[in-house]
Amino acid sequence: MRRNHPWRFADIMLKHLLIKNYALIHHLDLEPGRALNIITGETGAGKSIMLGALGLLMGNRSDSRLVYDQQKKCVVEGTFDISAYDLRHLFETSELDYDETCIIRREISPSGKSRAFVNDTPATLDVIKALGSYLMDIHSQHDNLMLATNQFQINVVDSYAQNQALRDVYHQIYHAFRETEDRFQRLQAAAAQARKELDYKNFLLEELNAAQLRRGEQEEIESELEVLENAEEIKSRLVLALEYLTNAEGAADQQVQSASQGLDKISHYSKSYVHLRDRLQSCLIELRDIADELGSEETKVEVDPAKTELLQDRLDTLFSLQKKHSVSTTEELIDIAEGLERDVDAILNYDEQIASTQKQLQALQKQLQQAATHLTESRKAVLGSIEKELLQTLRSLGMPNSTVQMKLDPIVPTYSGADQISFLFSANKGIAPQPLKQVASGGEFSRLMLSVKYLLADKTALPTIIFDEIDTGISGEIAIKMGSIMKQMGRNHQVIAITHLPQIAACGQDHYYVYKDSSAERTVSKIRHLTERERVAEIAQMISGEPPTAVSLKNAEELIESS
Repeated sequence: MRRNHPWRFADIMLKHLLIKNYALIHHLDLEPGRALNIITGETGAGKSIMLGALGLLMGNRSDSRLVYDQQKKCVVEGTFDISAYDLRHLFETSELDYDETCIIRREISPSGKSRAFVNDTPATLDVIKALGSYLMDIHSQHDNLMLATNQFQINVVDSYAQNQALRDVYHQIYHAFRETEDRFQRLQAAAAQARKELDYKNFLLEELNAAQLRRGEQEEIESELEVLENAEEIKSRLVLALEYLTNAEGAADQQVQSASQGLDKISHYSKSYVHLRDRLQSCLIELRDIADELGSEETKVEVDPAKTELLQDRLDTLFSLQKKHSVSTTEELIDIAEGLERDVDAILNYDEQIASTQKQLQALQKQLQQAATHLTESRKAVLGSIEKELLQTLRSLGMPNSTVQMKLDPIVPTYSGADQISFLFSANKGIAPQPLKQVASGGEFSRLMLSVKYLLADKTALPTIIFDEIDTGISGEIAIKMGSIMKQMGRNHQVIAITHLPQIAACGQDHYYVYKDSSAERTVSKIRHLTERERVAEIAQMISGEPPTAVSLKNAEELIESS
């Protein structure tokens, strides 16, 4: 039914599972084998509890009500071998230390606080979800509807066609296209808004430019006005000072000159008198220089009402503009004018930016269409093979009259490409195939999903696959076929199957039994790895009930030998 593949270890493998203080589980250690692992046990013994714990390692929300002992924290820890799978990029982007042995741990306190760790480094649930999706694929009957989604069907086709390289190219172009498209739309919106503001900003700019603002101007005007507004007093004070120095009777310069002349007549008696005379001569020179400057300053001061009014008007203009723009200096007004000029230039430049971005968008759209076409062609090329292999597997699973048709329709490009892929199915002869969600029953969905997983098992690196009683509703020869398929999948990938069928249990390489222990005050769930003898007894009990009969024991041995 299936081409044989040489044995190889699973791409990603759960090496060890530790569950402490979770629901009915006080302490559980599980080291699943590399191939097909079977988990059986009585109803309500805790098989679904184990799946809940595994869900925590995939980023599911925690619930403090599931803490077994409210005095202690709950711990769920999974150790994975990821050496054969390149996940370095995920660790780098998540700022985690990479190791070929990856340990994910969730801790839940009795208060409900949850913490997550990857290789002992704290991590967010989003990181755990992203990482967990690579490490485990939990599939139960409740997940069958996923098979009917367009995204899942596209992923199946792409995995079969080994389209990862084409998808990477497409995704890169798609991201660039969407970013450019968003930028183009933002530019258009900004340009539209800017054009509404253009007239007002132009008016403000023209008003400020018309004012011919100059840095430092306000201080100069205020200083000059101070003089003009007090011109009469300033002028009279300067004249009076000049009068005291040079013009009045007994003016200062005349007195100093007379004193100097008197010392000159006795200078030959002592060098000290010469020195004092020279100092008086210096004072006389300084007094006459001051008098000249006083005269010059006095002539500059004018009583000019017209100029005063002109400067006051200019200052009023500056104050009015400052009030309008909520500032207090001319320098700030100049800064506002420069900013308005930049804004107006930017608004006038929007058309150029929009044209340039539109050109980029058109080029990317062309590249996107080409990349989408390559994906479409690759997908179309494998549809027939997928149909053929799925039909072959489905018929071996007891659906001889089933029909599978892969339909590909063009759509507007999305993240997944420009295709909508539909799996059309019919389980009965003469009935036209229709979309899965319209025609497939629960048991049919289970067999379809198993067929899909089997189809992809040697096409792509799969995580640890966990089947949770997907064998519900089948029995007999079909169960044997289903077990055989799981066993073959276990050649290349680690598979864990929770089952209630002896035919499937007989196919496992490792068999674990989940049971309740009520020997203490509280019932707890436990698990143990069965020996070959115990395994025969468990499968026999699954066949005939407890206690197993001699016939059922014989049947169990035959099932194991023939698997």
